Amino acid sequence: MADRELSIREISDRMQIHDVLLRYTTAIDTDDLDLLDQVFTPDAHVDYTSSEGPAGPYPEIKAWLGRALAAFPMRQHGILNTRIELDGDRARAVSILFNPMGAPAADGGQHLFVVGGQYRDELVWTPDGWRISQRIELQEYLQGSLPPGHVVAK
Repeated sequence: MADRELSIREISDRMQIHDVLLRYTTAIDTDDLDLLDQVFTPDAHVDYTSSEGPAGPYPEIKAWLGRALAAFPMRQHGILNTRIELDGDRARAVSILFNPMGAPAADGGQHLFVVGGQYRDELVWTPDGWRISQRIELQEYLQGSLPPGHVVAK
């Protein structure tokens, strides 16, 4: 890619895919889970099993996210170093994720921890623009620990 010029379409596709990825972080971090409808295809498959979450169809995962994220009022997602491979109306993206999270601590402070890993996404061009048709989260580390007594929502 470095040895050739990008077409306007390639530049546009890459920017739109980045927008989809950022829309995901905004939806999660602001509790606007309906915004996820502009991130995933209705039949997308989403897999959070590496962080003890479920894998399944997007509508089920969206409902689970509402339950799971309620325990962590402090969330900041960073998506970094995204590599995008375009193939017509399909694309693959691999992004590093850096996700500090916090929950109220028994002493009145915050119990903080950081999740790091990768999002491995397959995207498709739809009449509404680029959407993720498959996401696999690969948690590579957890700095700190989940709050004492925390049970992963199912």
